Amino acid sequence: MNSGNRAFEGPLLDLRGFARRGPGERSIILTPKQIAQLARTVRRVPEVMVKVSGGASSVAGAVAHLRYVDRQGELEIETDEGRPVQGQGSERLLATDWDLEMLATENAKPYRGKAGRQASKLVHNVVFSMPQGTPPDKLLEAVRRFAREQFALQHRYAFVLHTDQKHPHVHLIVKVQSERGQRLNIRKATLREWRSRFAEQLRAQGVAANATERAVRGQTRGAFKDPIYRAIQRGASRHLQARLLRIADQLRQGLTPPSGQAELARTREAVVSGWQSTVDALVAAGQGALAAQVQEFVRHMPPALSTDAQLALQLRQATRSRARAQEPRTR
Repeated sequence: MNSGNRAFEGPLLDLRGFARRGPGERSIILTPKQIAQLARTVRRVPEVMVKVSGGASSVAGAVAHLRYVDRQGELEIETDEGRPVQGQGSERLLATDWDLEMLATENAKPYRGKAGRQASKLVHNVVFSMPQGTPPDKLLEAVRRFAREQFALQHRYAFVLHTDQKHPHVHLIVKVQSERGQRLNIRKATLREWRSRFAEQLRAQGVAANATERAVRGQTRGAFKDPIYRAIQRGASRHLQARLLRIADQLRQGLTPPSGQAELARTREAVVSGWQSTVDALVAAGQGALAAQVQEFVRHMPPALSTDAQLALQLRQATRSRARAQEPRTR
């Protein structure tokens, strides 16, 4: 995957890397860009969200995906050529324009590699989101510029703005195969890079935006996968119900849900150590006020709890609440 015109150097705030420095190593020298991100992080500037939300491995699936994001032709789709398309049938025209039938035929050829490989995708659906109150027009412009920088003349793409939910967001549909035949593989490092560049584009529009790792901010629970999240919103997630039943059973046996807790504790220790190294570097750079804000930020980090541990805590609280509600009341 071509990552645009600029080299990406990884996370700006590599706090766990800072924590690994030995006592004899040279002290950390923070760049102006890193100091600016530190200031945004401790001020809790809104964090951008970029996630892959499915895709399609067939032409019919790609058309259905486009119909979903343009609300059956009600919303305007903007293409990589800068032209808007709208209305029933526009999705099929895009699929034809992108030669998805040809790509699907290529993907259907006999595969001689490792058994069990999933069908190759034709398109990715990437969602760019910001908290409620973000101006939708500026969000759209930020995605427009991001997509142009990242994919222009390489991968065909189209995008649609959604404002029917609390958080305004943009669906960016990207053709997996580039015009030169290269496939777009989206990994964790890819999403980290995209978050950083999306935040830059938002700030260029005058929107306060930040992109730091969840662990750096002291947040621990990962997001549920999209279908599970939507089922939770409807109150119908079998996955969550099964998980809660398993945790409730462990609690009845006096056990503590162990899933991921030890690893989280190690990560938190490294992050806190990295923050302390950052404080030392800020003081050395004459940034004492920001160093004090960092210390206050770390002091107020929430406990490092795994998803299972958080669900267990909620179950305990719910049990105590029910018990209090059932207690006889005396006058």
